[in-house]
Amino acid sequence: MATTYSQNTGLQLLGDGERSGLWGGDTNLNMQILDRLLNGVGAITLAGTTHSLTTSDGALSDGQYRVVVFGGSPSGTNTVTLAPNDQQKLYFVVNSSGEQITLTQGSGGNVDLADGGAAIIYADGAGAGAEVVDLTSLFSVAGSTVTLAGTQILTNKTVTGLTLDGALTEEVHSLTGTSVALDPANGTIQTHSLTGNTTYTDSLASGQSITLMIDDGSGYSVTWPTTTHLTTGGAAPTLATSGYNVVVLFKVASVLYLAVVKDGAA
Repeated sequence: MATTYSQNTGLQLLGDGERSGLWGGDTNLNMQILDRLLNGVGAITLAGTTHSLTTSDGALSDGQYRVVVFGGSPSGTNTVTLAPNDQQKLYFVVNSSGEQITLTQGSGGNVDLADGGAAIIYADGAGAGAEVVDLTSLFSVAGSTVTLAGTQILTNKTVTGLTLDGALTEEVHSLTGTSVALDPANGTIQTHSLTGNTTYTDSLASGQSITLMIDDGSGYSVTWPTTTHLTTGGAAPTLATSGYNVVVLFKVASVLYLAVVKDGAA
């Protein structure tokens, strides 16, 4: 049997009678690769917007680390390609690069990891159509108490039975312009000082809400999206021209509702 290499790790598989007089060095290299695979932590410096995390046959390489910590100074979102695309991989990934990273292996699906985030990912090694999956997003947490230290970014997570011990801080967003999308992704409290006749459009999904504070000092007209007005007899509210007009918009199924909380200086 000729000397070959393991499919996913780059370990040298020594053939019978091969590498005479070199087994000591080859075995030591294999042990070093195994050390990286089991417990190795690699600091990877990113630059620009692309990087290849490669596993090489018969050589120490960055793709063999179990834990990968991305740093450096990328110029924007950095796409990290796991190479080659026919190797199955499992990584613990930490992003300390200052930018979002996108982990990819093929066209099957990628994982986006925000700056400051961490995840456990695997790549299926399916070649050109390979997929990278965020295993962390599939985990559930048993018990009643979860403590997150520092700033954590949770994306597309479902939390059941949440109890908050302390203050909840909502994001406040300032709107501009006269054609404005009401999108809770920008913040659940939004302010808008009107500069002309204004048209609002609906970007809420079912179960989402926005508290909207409108400052209209000149009596501009406001066109609302298709809305069920709860506090003004079914008619759109008339905005006062002094102080903030405060309304709450929320959506149930496909119906957008609006309730006036405060009418200007009143």
